[in-house]
Amino acid sequence: MEEKEAVLDDLHVSKSIKGDKRIIKGWILYDWANSVYNLVISSAIFPIFYTNITERHYLDSVGREKLLEGEKVMVNFFGNDLYSSELISYVLSASFLLVSILSPILSGVADFTGNKKRFMQFFCYLGALSCISLYWFDASRIEWGMLSVFLASIGFWNSFVFYNAYLPEIADPKDHDNISARGFSMGYFGSMILLIICLSIIMFIDKSYTSLCFILVGIWWMGFAQITFRRLPNNVHNRKPEKGFILKGFKELRSVYQKFSDTFRLKRYLRAFFFFNTGVQTVMLMAVFFAKHEIIWPEESGDSGLIVAILLIQLLGAGGAYLMSFVSSKLGNINTLTIVVAGWILLCGFAYFITTPKEFYLLAAGVGLVMGGVQALARSTYSKFLPETTDTASFFSFYDVTEKIGIVMGTFFYGLMETLTGDLRVSVLSIATFFAIGLVLLLMVPKEERITNESN
Repeated sequence: MEEKEAVLDDLHVSKSIKGDKRIIKGWILYDWANSVYNLVISSAIFPIFYTNITERHYLDSVGREKLLEGEKVMVNFFGNDLYSSELISYVLSASFLLVSILSPILSGVADFTGNKKRFMQFFCYLGALSCISLYWFDASRIEWGMLSVFLASIGFWNSFVFYNAYLPEIADPKDHDNISARGFSMGYFGSMILLIICLSIIMFIDKSYTSLCFILVGIWWMGFAQITFRRLPNNVHNRKPEKGFILKGFKELRSVYQKFSDTFRLKRYLRAFFFFNTGVQTVMLMAVFFAKHEIIWPEESGDSGLIVAILLIQLLGAGGAYLMSFVSSKLGNINTLTIVVAGWILLCGFAYFITTPKEFYLLAAGVGLVMGGVQALARSTYSKFLPETTDTASFFSFYDVTEKIGIVMGTFFYGLMETLTGDLRVSVLSIATFFAIGLVLLLMVPKEERITNESN
């Protein structure tokens, strides 16, 4: 009885901050801060930089100026020869695997001690400083460069689980779709601004300053995050840390897992999310490597044509987040997600056949429109489906682990398909399988939640 009253008191404290516009704006601004990693490091500047620098190092090692037709760039990683695109997919897979192990453990501790913001800060700084360290990336010492890539990924994704966990604490369920969409849209716009700054440096000053962009990412990320850290409350439920908090954090996680296991709609939704988000994240992470290798770009355009396509994805992604929020208010979250995932399947099929920049721009427009929408809506749907709880970080750790294990599977599968077939187009087409399974599972998500002790 006393435990139940304590939970009700905690929920009352949480409700006292819900709807606070200053806190909500601070939360949204973290998307503005950290999305520069997703665009500049994951999607745009670094993939092109990595491809160019590993190609130059490879050609120097074999004594040639150009790659032969159909030739793949090889890198030596701890004595093993791998395709350069294969290596990056495996390193990212390893980082997501570690994130999926760390996040539930740390979230249990964070919920028990009330220190979500402290964990969020630590991983923010780890990710930002790792981005800065990419300034010294050297293909001849690629193991150190891959360590920076590995740690930057861990910092970004682990900070996100604590960031996402604030959403149900600062807003009512009816506002989750809109606030989540606003966050992703701010992220798209903020990252576009820094990308344009980086492009101006590369195109109008000197290409040799490309690595300077990685320092700007770290400074931008840490700098704007200070606004978020000043506004977000650290201990919403007034938890008091006790001795043995790590062990008690595990017990907290076990308790949350039991609550999660007793839900029906939430579990069904998370299964569907696992598959369709695996497809989304794999496409986002590997799209530039695909375009760089498989699209026939005019020599005079250099990498500018590819950057234009990335900007198009970002611009339409911001609009897509708001569009899908509006559509979901009319059709419901699950129906809207079903339509969007079906669109992803068609885009994967189209990607298999494209060869020209114009076709890639058309593909980029389609990806941008559905990318922002599916990310914002997936997060807010999960938040809406949560039971009344004070353990938001632990609940979101299940969301995060599902996401990261899916990315491990997707990026590893993508690299494996290239290894087995030597064809990136087959890798892209195979990703449609994840979307197809996710689509079927979405159709099985019930409209209403019910509590059950049965295994589903």
